[in-house]
Amino acid sequence: MNCIIIDDEPLALELLEDNIRMVDGLELVGSFQSAMAATNLLQQQTIDLIFCDIQMPGINGLQFVKSLTNKPLIIFVTAYDQFALDGFELDVVDYLLKPVATERFLKACNKAKTIFEQSKRSAGTELEKRRKYIFLYADYNLVKLNHEDITYIEGLKDYVKIYLANAPKPIISRVTIKSLESQLPADDFFRIHKSYIVNLDHVHSIRKGRVKVGDAEVPVSDGYKEVIDKMTGRLD
Repeated sequence: MNCIIIDDEPLALELLEDNIRMVDGLELVGSFQSAMAATNLLQQQTIDLIFCDIQMPGINGLQFVKSLTNKPLIIFVTAYDQFALDGFELDVVDYLLKPVATERFLKACNKAKTIFEQSKRSAGTELEKRRKYIFLYADYNLVKLNHEDITYIEGLKDYVKIYLANAPKPIISRVTIKSLESQLPADDFFRIHKSYIVNLDHVHSIRKGRVKVGDAEVPVSDGYKEVIDKMTGRLD
């Protein structure tokens, strides 16, 4: 996480710099004695976390945070507790009172890191939901395969065969079925056997131990029977 400090007291800046160096995953990219001085950096570089004082000459910390359009995570570090309510109304990560104990500082940083990681995972999930295709190497080409065209996938050690609704022959790619499974949306593609993944949109019927998908029937192994219940909506 890239972070900066804004505090008009040189000693406070030094103490925060020392504390940040102790925290794994935090990269200090700037220290500033006013909010205005930090503005240029915020326009040029992505900052994930700001440690910000409140009582400062010119624009104070509260005014500064309110002015931000793409607001990073904020931790207020101040000597005044009367602004705590105003701070939390701005949805800040934490509000630290000077002098800040090391364990209290670490707790605030860990909270920020948790929020940051959750946000990244959420953004990644949304991206996967929007993406309707995958790219795989096949016959020395990088081939684009639309999710909706894939009927089922058969795993063969280090290879997979990908059967398509609009193609007479499967696409063969040097990738493991486990790796491919992780690239496909879990709401549409179901692993029903150690060697088979089916696209629910192409499933016609299910009977004991078999799934009819496209023009083929593929087996269901004992270890994946719960997947069938999930696939048919009988298991949340």
